[in-house]
Amino acid sequence: MNDSADGDAQRDPKSEKLDLKTKLAYGAGDLGPAVTANISVFFLLVFFTNVAGIPAGLAGSILMIGKIWDGINDPLVGFLTDKTKSRRWGRRLPWMFYGAIPFGIFFFLQWIVPRFSANQSDNLWPLFWYYVVIGVISQSFYTVVNLPYTAMTPELTQDYDERTSLNSYRFTFSIGGSILSLILTQIVFSQISDRQQQYLVLAAVCTVISILGLYWCVFGVRDRILAFEAKRIQTEEPESLPFLEQLKIVFSNRPFLFVIGIYLFSWLGVQITASIIPYFVVDCMGLKESDVPTVLIAVQGTALLMLFVWGALSKKIGKK
Repeated sequence: MNDSADGDAQRDPKSEKLDLKTKLAYGAGDLGPAVTANISVFFLLVFFTNVAGIPAGLAGSILMIGKIWDGINDPLVGFLTDKTKSRRWGRRLPWMFYGAIPFGIFFFLQWIVPRFSANQSDNLWPLFWYYVVIGVISQSFYTVVNLPYTAMTPELTQDYDERTSLNSYRFTFSIGGSILSLILTQIVFSQISDRQQQYLVLAAVCTVISILGLYWCVFGVRDRILAFEAKRIQTEEPESLPFLEQLKIVFSNRPFLFVIGIYLFSWLGVQITASIIPYFVVDCMGLKESDVPTVLIAVQGTALLMLFVWGALSKKIGKK
């Protein structure tokens, strides 16, 4: 550990304001997940059906299996990150550091169409299981980099206002990444005519952006995280409950279950809508596939503007 890190570790992270460099680095950590998640939710289903040639029912099943697994691995990764001990990186950063490249690689592998047989019908089921396996691994590495990232906020600062500021940088990068991904899609689709090649190039560009954003975050917040870790190690922590006991408490908390239910069904509606927009644009509106990114940018732009409208209304009449 270098001298500057040792010096930072002696300071009290609770009493310090975050500098601009740290806030930008933290925000950059959400750039990769935002870019990849946005491309996946809008285009992965249509890629499976229109490029890979998988029937819609099977294509939807691939996404469903991946999401079910995502719900399983989230608490597991969360539990493991809490138990991680690293003097060099702290609890969260090792997961992001070592998970960034596999995260990018397995995101990219979802957008290739391997040929297991010259016969299309014989190729269907191997192709289905290929995407299931790659999708499950991809979801795992998404959790590996994104869950520790979101858990870092209270470890960077204990100040209420600074947390608010920190999250504003995060959401700026997140929303910016979502819009950037659609602009990149529009550029790639307009320059390349081959459909499979379009998605390969787009996935490669998004992979590079994702990995660079994650490493920017890791190295940009490292000193601050080490300062927190030095303080945390000196403080005796209460003994944590066993994992199964934690789950029991969670599932006996009715208000929490209601919140989770609201979140589940609202995002179910959002993701289903997002996945069928490309089909609607081409099959119902009669536009070209190259027009899909333009429509999606309009949708995302509207959503961004309405954040301020609903935010003002919630302050006036209450969130409930």
